[in-house]
Amino acid sequence: MPYIKTTTNVGVSADKEKIIKQKLGKAIEIIPGKSERWLMLSINPDVKMYFHGDEDNMAFVEVSIFGKASSQNYQALTAEITKILGEELGIAPDFVYIKYEENSYWGWNGSNF
Repeated sequence: MPYIKTTTNVGVSADKEKIIKQKLGKAIEIIPGKSERWLMLSINPDVKMYFHGDEDNMAFVEVSIFGKASSQNYQALTAEITKILGEELGIAPDFVYIKYEENSYWGWNGSNF
């Protein structure tokens, strides 16, 4: 039950969005027990953003999961998400923030896990 929300100031074409969706779907498997089958994600492009007072290409990514993961898993996922955004949107690694959230409760289909 993971959710990945990517907010960026970069425009994202439909083709790029599909590629990013596929790559993030594969990347979430870094977290044990997570897969694209249960991944919900959103890509919010063309958002007015500033970092270091600049408007360079940047992204803020929020990753929420049901349960917990190890710091090694998070480190590997950070590296992979950063790589994907660099390859597909031209965002430098030092212009990507990634926030992780672990949840004890996750609702789906009218009940909670």
